[in-house]
Amino acid sequence: MRIIARRTLREFIAARAGHRGQPALKAALDSWFAEVSKATWASTADIRRLYATASIVSADRIVFDIKGNDYRLVVAVDFEKAIVWI
Repeated sequence: MRIIARRTLREFIAARAGHRGQPALKAALDSWFAEVSKATWASTADIRRLYATASIVSADRIVFDIKGNDYRLVVAVDFEKAIVWI
């Protein structure tokens, strides 16, 4: 999958600089980004196989739990074009 706006993740992590859990948050988001970049999803069922705790809000809107559900990452997915928008 192609992920649009990784800068959004970087800016969010930078805004958390100095917070106690920032290194763990960065690791969790980097891990999510690496996994999703390599994924080939054709439907929400494919997402459910990899992320059982992901919430399917609509046909193209998914909410991922990050860092043990301390944070939520909302994305839009275009399965036909293989694009994830943060």
